[in-house]
Amino acid sequence: MDDSSPASSSSAGGPAAAPSTPAPRLALTGISKQYPAVRANDDVTLTVAAGEIHAVLGENGAGKSTLMKIIYGAVRPDAGEIRWEGETVEIASPAAARKLGIGMVFQHFSLFETLTVGENIALALDEPFDLKTLGKRIREVSADYGLDIDPQRHVHSLTVGERQRVEIVRCLLQNPRLLIMDEPTSVLTPQAVRKLFETLRRLAAEGCSILYISHKLDEIQALCDSATVMRGGRVTGRVTPRDETHASLAQLMVGHSLPDYTRRAHTPGNVLLEVRQLSVASADPFGTSLDNVSLAVHGGEIFGIAGVSGNGQAELLAALSGEARSSQADAIEICGQPAGRLGAGARRALGFAFVPEERLGRGAVPAMSLAENALLTAHREKMVRSGWIDARAMKAFAQRCIAAFDVRCAGPDALAQSLSGGNLQKYIVGREMLQAPKVLVVAQPTWGVDVGAAAFIRQQLLDLSARGVAILVISEELEELFDICDRVAVLARGRLSPVRRCGDTNAEEIGRWMAGLFGERDSATLPPSPPGEPAHA
Repeated sequence: MDDSSPASSSSAGGPAAAPSTPAPRLALTGISKQYPAVRANDDVTLTVAAGEIHAVLGENGAGKSTLMKIIYGAVRPDAGEIRWEGETVEIASPAAARKLGIGMVFQHFSLFETLTVGENIALALDEPFDLKTLGKRIREVSADYGLDIDPQRHVHSLTVGERQRVEIVRCLLQNPRLLIMDEPTSVLTPQAVRKLFETLRRLAAEGCSILYISHKLDEIQALCDSATVMRGGRVTGRVTPRDETHASLAQLMVGHSLPDYTRRAHTPGNVLLEVRQLSVASADPFGTSLDNVSLAVHGGEIFGIAGVSGNGQAELLAALSGEARSSQADAIEICGQPAGRLGAGARRALGFAFVPEERLGRGAVPAMSLAENALLTAHREKMVRSGWIDARAMKAFAQRCIAAFDVRCAGPDALAQSLSGGNLQKYIVGREMLQAPKVLVVAQPTWGVDVGAAAFIRQQLLDLSARGVAILVISEELEELFDICDRVAVLARGRLSPVRRCGDTNAEEIGRWMAGLFGERDSATLPPSPPGEPAHA
């Protein structure tokens, strides 16, 4: 590729060209991508200037991920033009993207647990290296940007925030001129988010362009210079986030305003879910063991557990759902019945329902239809008669869930894997709620879900609690927990913090606790528990 830009050249012997505005760092024109069942991108135009922090907003299925994969060379467009600093280019692979100066930090970290930081970064480099020299570069770059990380540490020993530093430093070592960040704050404490924003603003000031994808509208407004909004694969607007409100951005994203949450008056009842001094050794060599965890959730209450992933959440969920059984029957009680030694099916028979964190593979079988997935946990809803599956009842239940929870799909026979993440989440949540549970445990209820679907799911949880159901929500979204929960605690390094009523704490305190900074002083300031509840919880 010739180094000179067509915009800056002049014809031989002619007058010198007048100074012109520099070409955009990245310009997409007419980008389209068709998959068998959906047009993911439809005539998309996007322009990003040098040093600009540019947001891409849209609900689930809007086409954001496909567009980012096209820019990064992981997907080839069917039509359209990509111009990089004024030159038309074809980005055939991620390696070609990195050669241009495009880096990407993915929402799901791509790191090997058993390798060191230096070894993980080395795997992503296209040029030759030696680990000793690379380690020195990692230390220099990470210290320079306030992202301190030890190249000799093994990844399994890092916190989630530290792992994200590794991903960012890996990109910075390639001297990117465009950095794509996909939901970068979904697993970070408020303090870590502020540190990340400082780094991104510094990169932008040095001329690096940033494409920022997030569902968190307050972050978009605080960080981004401009935003492109997508809906249904098309661009629906270009705005300056600071000049907009949450309501106007949501309107552009989902096509309608978001309703306010409605809390129906009700009185919390008896304890329906109780955990007593639960200690569980993790079966995962890189997991976190639970240390003396105790909590109690009343009927009609939403109890939230905050914390970054990898701090014992998976172990707690396995213990509650029955996937991992306790040695003591009374370590877990469901509706007053000892359940610690019961399996998942026996717990469900007591009125327990469960929404796991992983939608595909755990919450639903990808290659099975929605009707068949309904059968997996809701078979007690008259879907099995005398040992025979009632296919008509199975489909009727699935259809009822689709209609009640606004699941956008081709019907009960649609495969789970054909749904967008947000629609599949609504289906799984709906499947559990329609079984009229007495206790519901939900993990990451709106993780990666657009603002419209997130608002819908949260309102359904509030409505269910008003009907007397005890709900335990485990989430990394602090805003979500403060929006819907009555009380909140933090799980950090396998220990549960003191419990606070949501009105008696704030994101700063919870953020500190997410880093494990709680102890006897915090317990001493614990407000009284609701009537009938153990003081420890």
